[in-house]
Amino acid sequence: MNLTNNDNNPEIGLGDLEKTVILNSLLEVPFQDRDEKWVGNFLQSVDEANLKLGSPEVVIASDGFPYIQLQNVKTNENFQAFVINKQLPTILMQGFGIVINAQNERPDWVFSYGDIANYELNDSFYIDESVFSNNKEQISIQADEQILVGAPSDSILPKYLKNQLREFLKHAGIDTPKAMMIARNYETEENLMQDLVFNFTPPQIADEKKFEIISNTIGWLLPKHYSVLFVDENAVENGFVEI
Repeated sequence: MNLTNNDNNPEIGLGDLEKTVILNSLLEVPFQDRDEKWVGNFLQSVDEANLKLGSPEVVIASDGFPYIQLQNVKTNENFQAFVINKQLPTILMQGFGIVINAQNERPDWVFSYGDIANYELNDSFYIDESVFSNNKEQISIQADEQILVGAPSDSILPKYLKNQLREFLKHAGIDTPKAMMIARNYETEENLMQDLVFNFTPPQIADEKKFEIISNTIGWLLPKHYSVLFVDENAVENGFVEI
């Protein structure tokens, strides 16, 4: 796996020097003083700043997911640059999240794979407002509800995201993973809500702990604002497409 900028990868290049300086100064701020403004400035600078790979390059964190270890670079330090927005194809193909300064007692930031995918799709790691349902609620489909059904577009599930989901779900024992998008309250744009639906349910998995792991992993792979439903494929006439 070649993640660094070197003689074999000259096109990757260095990051934005100004953003590197800003990032370094932000990371000197104590955790208790990191407010919303700090978060905004951090997210606006970390994507194009010069960072360097930690050792080892990839770690399995306590949450069980794989992360590329990145560290900020000091002035006059000799380093091989790692710039997040120039390494997106590699990160997304390999299925990694990113942890910033994991060598410290407390990491400065942790990006899930879904956060990185969202950055590639929407030029932002996180989205506050979206047409997805509020995924903090328990979402279900009412029997008399009018819904529109369709295949997830590439702007929702691009190829690299489908690959990660398919590989994981098959490994988890779901032989033919499928998904669909549903839209509700579609008559008016301001009330429109959409959800991503997968073709299996907790009873079909028949192991509560295993289903929880599957659900958590899907959540880690998807952008945080996505809302997800699990529906028995036999309960739906059509709409599901193979991932």
